[in-house]
Amino acid sequence: MIVSASLALLASIAIAQQGPKPAENTVCPVVGGKVCETSETITVRGRAYRYCRPPCARKLEKNPDKYLNQDGSPKNGKKCGKG
Repeated sequence: MIVSASLALLASIAIAQQGPKPAENTVCPVVGGKVCETSETITVRGRAYRYCRPPCARKLEKNPDKYLNQDGSPKNGKKCGKG
C-alpha cells in the first residue's frame, strides 16, 4: 500500500513539473467569446485555457464541470465553432 501511494505521489509530481498542457481553445469556455494566442490563460485540471474576461477565469476555476467536458474540451466548443 505504501509503495502504490508513493508511486502515485511521484507520478503527480512528474505531471506537475511538466506544466499544464498548452491552451488550444479558440473560444472562451464560459461565454463563447473569441480568444486568440495572446489572450490570458488559466490552468484548470492541468490544462491551460484562454478566456476573454477575468470574470470568466474565476467562473471556470470555481466550477469547471459546468464548462468543460470529461476530456477537457470546452462544452461550448461545438456550438461556437472554431472561432
